[in-house]
Amino acid sequence: MRLMPALILTLPLMAQVAAPTQGPLQERADRFLQLANAGYQALYYVNSEASWAATTDVKPEHDAAAEWAGKSLAAFTGNPTLLKEAKYLLSRKAELSEVSVRQLQRILLMPYMAEGPMTNPALTAERIVAETRQASLLNGYVFQMDGRPISANQIDDLLAKSSDLPERLKVWELSKEIGPVLKPGLVKLRDLRNGVARELGHADYFSLQAARYDLSTEELMAYNRRFLQELRPLYLQLHTWVKYEMAKKYGQPVPKVIPAHWINNRWSQNWTGFVAAVDFDPYFKGWQPERIVKTAEAFYTGLGFDPLPATFWAKSDLYPVQPGDPRKKNSHASCSHLDLDKDIRSLMSVESNYQWFETAHHELGHGYYFMSYSTPGVPPLLREGANPSFHEGVGELIALATRQIPYLKGAGVLPADYKVDEMQVLLNDALEVAIPFMFWACGTMPEWEADFYTKGLPADQMNARWWKHVRDLQGVEPPSPRGEGFCDAATKTHITDNPAYYYSYGWATVFKFQLHDHIARKILHQDPRATNYAGHKEVGAFLKQILAKGATEDWRKVLKDATGEDLSTRAMMAYFKPLMAWLEQQNKGRQIGWD
Repeated sequence: MRLMPALILTLPLMAQVAAPTQGPLQERADRFLQLANAGYQALYYVNSEASWAATTDVKPEHDAAAEWAGKSLAAFTGNPTLLKEAKYLLSRKAELSEVSVRQLQRILLMPYMAEGPMTNPALTAERIVAETRQASLLNGYVFQMDGRPISANQIDDLLAKSSDLPERLKVWELSKEIGPVLKPGLVKLRDLRNGVARELGHADYFSLQAARYDLSTEELMAYNRRFLQELRPLYLQLHTWVKYEMAKKYGQPVPKVIPAHWINNRWSQNWTGFVAAVDFDPYFKGWQPERIVKTAEAFYTGLGFDPLPATFWAKSDLYPVQPGDPRKKNSHASCSHLDLDKDIRSLMSVESNYQWFETAHHELGHGYYFMSYSTPGVPPLLREGANPSFHEGVGELIALATRQIPYLKGAGVLPADYKVDEMQVLLNDALEVAIPFMFWACGTMPEWEADFYTKGLPADQMNARWWKHVRDLQGVEPPSPRGEGFCDAATKTHITDNPAYYYSYGWATVFKFQLHDHIARKILHQDPRATNYAGHKEVGAFLKQILAKGATEDWRKVLKDATGEDLSTRAMMAYFKPLMAWLEQQNKGRQIGWD
């Protein structure tokens, strides 16, 4: 900790020494990047440790430490000398290796991660304070129901199980109460985040995030809109089937637009619980949460990956805070690469049900991605996914693998004589993890955040615009009018702590079906809808070829080399083709859509 000021203060001198006026440019770049990698990795670890503490044990002192660590990292990654040298070297990139160029490009994107460039220290400091305060409000918020605290898990459980519409409405509405608390900070952060982006040469914060894909905002949004256009016929069929089923369940007239509290998910992003024939939760009776995480690890070791480091088990926060314990922690599952080397940890609240079984497999996918590229051949600056959606895509790929009936039987979840209704399983897959999710992840979320950051959406129009996108893209509406006193966008944690990013999850969904299709058809020679990866080392070898590269190659090349095709919904549509035909039969004579 005491060495950090020295690292920061000596950077300009060291950078000058590392930049001789004579000699090959590659040698100059090598020396510069050696410094940049070492400083970045060291300060990234300090910042990650502080953030971990602030996330897993919400206290003022942990918030203060996270703020201090964030400033230290920002002082390094946003150092004007660092950025100036990277820009100069990139101006002559034809003389440099591809890996050097990619590291230099990464340096120019780093300051957004550390809250801002030091070309404007006041802006950076103000943003760090604002981000820390907003995260503390989010992580420390206590939902209340009938005057008693209720956890996010309990809210989700009530929405999953209750068939009482008044109770569902009550729970749904209380889940939105955090929005007004977060709105003022979010509006302030919009200006600070956009200011950071402009300091780094980007028009706004959304454009800065799109640059991580080497795309403009317009190019990225064009991908999103193309995906939804291709998937819309299937989505309309699913939407129609669901609203008729729910109207029957609740004894209500069939609506054009689905009331939000009819759907189990707080944001209507995943449509769970509609397929009664596919309920795996009862099969987890008697399972301990530890068994779920260990089963997930065994999936990866069976593919030929190494066991997780011992420190993973010692330092992770995997299970819910026990009743009576005053500690508060973030409720969103995640996996972190704290030191960009061996210190890998996961934050979860695992309970004995299928949702956590799938989530544990997903989060460990991040961990094994971290392990795969933490090698001498991948510099710390490039120890990340080929693009942000690749990390999510690998986790989602494994989550898809856990939904395959042969794997669930082999893992001891389902009995060997379990009889499967294949169409019901396919319907459940579409509703829970694929098609409605795409219209949320590549629709509502990025459209609203692009409006917010790029188009300067006024504060007194935020909620109206949110619900316009929800209605237009998802065919869902609130159970009663939601004025501007609410801020329902802010109830989604990513709006605060991972902004202008959520489309990465949608891209990951497209990506996972492409990888799964290749694994099933080309490697295992199995039906993509009934595939079992477990124990197949050749699947692990295929995945390692992708994961071990980190960000050393362009993501389009990595995908094309692995699957032979560009990013496309082709594999997803092929996976659900039998379902489309079934839904068209079920929906004969019904009004399709909501317009």
